[in-house]
Amino acid sequence: MSTDNKARLQWPKKSPVAVSLTFDVDAEAGVLGESPTFMRRLTSLSEGRFGVVRGVPRILELLRRHKIPATFFVPGHTAQEHPHLVEMLLKDGHEIGHHGHMHLRSDRISTAEQVEEMQQGLESLARAGAPKPAGYRSSSWELTPETFELVLANGFTYDSSCMGDDRPYYETWNGASILELPVHWSLDDWPMFGWGIDNGGNFTHPRTLADTWLAEYESARRDGRHTSFTMHPEVIGRAARFEQLERFVERLVSDGDVWFARLDEVARQVAPQLEQPK
Repeated sequence: MSTDNKARLQWPKKSPVAVSLTFDVDAEAGVLGESPTFMRRLTSLSEGRFGVVRGVPRILELLRRHKIPATFFVPGHTAQEHPHLVEMLLKDGHEIGHHGHMHLRSDRISTAEQVEEMQQGLESLARAGAPKPAGYRSSSWELTPETFELVLANGFTYDSSCMGDDRPYYETWNGASILELPVHWSLDDWPMFGWGIDNGGNFTHPRTLADTWLAEYESARRDGRHTSFTMHPEVIGRAARFEQLERFVERLVSDGDVWFARLDEVARQVAPQLEQPK
């Protein structure tokens, strides 16, 4: 359920639009969360590792070049296996959000396993040096009532897993609510480029990304709203696709008045402007 806001949300420096670039650093957990049999599938594991080894450095250089802060959702397993990652992200001033531990889909595991997934993720991020995360993003963007309750119980400021509006709103369940910074599959690189030997997928032309996302940005600009884009370093970090991300970012930067913000910054900005459901 969304809270309708007839008045436009206000952004710092009177910016006409707010944009968040977000990255889900699934790495090896992206496949291990599907099945432990991937422990024997070295090629699949190496593709996930590419996201940290090659994808993240490319992304950080681009963000650094344009002085753009971003949000990285990091599974606990990724922080555990690549401890330098958290240090790199924090050094550049980026936000680190919670993205499970083994990237397990909450709708496919028991309540006890959902609790464990939440706690192990928090513990691994803390051990890697990350501050307590303000935001949560469920693996594969699927929330259950149990995980919704865990998000509230663990004191997260916002969630970024649901699609009930294209503006910040309050997602509600069973009388409780959480500030939602919504997502959508059309604003994710995986549906365009994700492919696996088991299930196939898509190899869309790289230019599709910039063209599709520019259309969303222009719509958000007309509406004066916030929009976020979701990427996976093992996907967007491939050279030809990354060039299109550069093209997209450079186009937005050229407008000169976009408020690029981490999701925790957006949450702080919009919470006082939204009416929370009672």
